[in-house]
Amino acid sequence: MPTTPPRWLNDEERRAWLAYVDFSTLLADYLNRQLRRDAGMTHADYSLLAYLSMTPDGTLGMSDLAQRLKITRSRLTHAVNRLRDVGLVDRREDPADGRGQLAVLTDEGRAMLEEVAPGHVEAVRRAVFDVLTPEQVRRFAEIGEAISGALHRAESTESDPAVLPWRRR
Repeated sequence: MPTTPPRWLNDEERRAWLAYVDFSTLLADYLNRQLRRDAGMTHADYSLLAYLSMTPDGTLGMSDLAQRLKITRSRLTHAVNRLRDVGLVDRREDPADGRGQLAVLTDEGRAMLEEVAPGHVEAVRRAVFDVLTPEQVRRFAEIGEAISGALHRAESTESDPAVLPWRRR
């Protein structure tokens, strides 16, 4: 049975891939350090609060929130419980689905986001958008959307949806 040879990256593809690996690692660390220093929270916790704040009532189902954050439900449960302990999030039964749970942004959580968001946006702007031209920002968005779309299409063809972290318990 003949095997197909690997499709190795060419020089420009390797350059792009290594640049992505480098900047994504550095950016994640930079944003985590900024949020820990300024707000005592991780970027993951900030993202959780931000997703809740984007809904009209500050509420999302736990499964939906896990999918948006791309984390396991177990990890989300720990994060929500930790944020509940400090008063930033509440957790309730879903009245529309007696088995489901809702994560709810509290007034304290919304106030924390309003306090922290300007510094976080400034960090994002400084690290990403201030170094790009408007044309590069447009292309960056197009590239991110193209890659995300391909990954979403690939995930929809998974024979076992439990391999996706947000579908695992």
